[in-house]
Amino acid sequence: MGKIRNFFTEVKVELQKASWPWDPKERGFRRYKELIDSTLVVVIAMLLLGGYVALFDFVLVNVVHYFTKLH
Repeated sequence: MGKIRNFFTEVKVELQKASWPWDPKERGFRRYKELIDSTLVVVIAMLLLGGYVALFDFVLVNVVHYFTKLH
């Protein structure tokens, strides 16, 4: 039981050293501004990457289909 307690004590100490993506002095949604901004950047980047992959896939499928038509 002592090892488990020691583990959680060490976890708590390490988490206090961590840099969190919000300002603990702020209240409300302003507290999470950096977190929300970072999340928006990731979502937009994923949408752009998904669109690029979908477009590239569409072009490649049509090119392959053009060259493999059975006429």
